[in-house]
Amino acid sequence: MRVITFNTQGIEQAADKGFFDWMVEQDADVVCLQNLKAREYQLDGDRYHPEGYHSYFFDAFEDGFSGVAIYTRHLPKAIMTGLGFEQCDTQGRFIQADFDKVSVSSLTIPSGLKSEEAQANKMEYLEHFKNHLKKTLRKRRDFIFTGTFNIAHKPMDLSNWYVNQKVSGFLEEERAWMDEVYDEMGFVDAFREVNKAERQYTWWPDYNRAWTLNEGARTDYQVTTANLRKSIKAARIDRDHRFSEHCPLIIDYAVDI
Repeated sequence: MRVITFNTQGIEQAADKGFFDWMVEQDADVVCLQNLKAREYQLDGDRYHPEGYHSYFFDAFEDGFSGVAIYTRHLPKAIMTGLGFEQCDTQGRFIQADFDKVSVSSLTIPSGLKSEEAQANKMEYLEHFKNHLKKTLRKRRDFIFTGTFNIAHKPMDLSNWYVNQKVSGFLEEERAWMDEVYDEMGFVDAFREVNKAERQYTWWPDYNRAWTLNEGARTDYQVTTANLRKSIKAARIDRDHRFSEHCPLIIDYAVDI
């Protein structure tokens, strides 16, 4: 099973840059998209519905804001949207597709860069999401949570990490949250399970030389339940194509969907 996650920063502009042509060529079973900045009714053109894929969307209440989607070649048993708290459900930040043996979700965690209030809202969101993760551990199925977490976990996941320790996205309390998810709750960072290389980033800031110098952060993840650890076979970040400031994260699993 191949799973791709990608933050579009606007699905329409990503489509203009050829994203869906690229997507079809990847032979992916599930493609998780974030930050669509468009509602489902605005995406009725053929280019947003490539042949062979079922598509599911969860819109934000506000026009031109957030929104997530899942494209899959396999018909899900069920689709779940939202997590039952306002910040997630009104901002279109979580959608999950349930298959026979595994559930795959597309999600975004809000950024805290704009203000202290935004950071406080982010930490509140993380607490709610952690409670959801705990609930999944009681279920008799495996899970893959994909999307933009807006956190770089380790120094190797962020360029110039030393000067960014007081910046949202690399704060001590954010990284401690990820430590708890992995070390105490037993979830798996699927990319790092098979790729230990440094300077492996999924996002680059919008200034001229960040991309050229590879000065970025790994803020996009596929996080799995522990049972899938040995099923993770390959992982890569596609830097050969640029559809937004993020790059697609592609992971192959030895799992029959």
